[in-house]
Amino acid sequence: MAQYGGFWRRVLAYIIDAIIVNVAGSLVGFVVGLALGLQMQSGGADTETFEGAAGLAGGVLGLVSSWLYFAILESSSMQGTLGKKALGMIVTDLDGGRIGFGRATGRYFAKILSGIILLIGFIMVAFTERKQGLHDMIVGTLVFKASSSSELNTSAAVFE
Repeated sequence: MAQYGGFWRRVLAYIIDAIIVNVAGSLVGFVVGLALGLQMQSGGADTETFEGAAGLAGGVLGLVSSWLYFAILESSSMQGTLGKKALGMIVTDLDGGRIGFGRATGRYFAKILSGIILLIGFIMVAFTERKQGLHDMIVGTLVFKASSSSELNTSAAVFE
């Protein structure tokens, strides 16, 4: 019988994912920033305009890359991010099925709500019966800890 992914396991998975997203985002941000800077410099933009544009581009790029990382991987056949996979977890709908990109997107943005209420939405994972955070409850998802590597390849095995 499969178990739910618990609080500390999910925290560690998130730390792994944050490292991946931040390293990749920094590399892409450097390239985009360099290209933007060279373009603006050749156009005669002043420093203040460049700094504002770079800050805006960096913020948008960071949000979009993080969203796509989580939404694409959680809705893929992997059913989880690289951090979740490293710790043997999968994300499913309430029936144990694979979630779609729309639900994964909703889950990502619902995490903002889980965070802005003093992280209570995340802390709920430690205290709810099915180890759901507020974001999981909002979009109807569960996180399971697979007991074997074969269970990581199919969500149907979660309910056997």
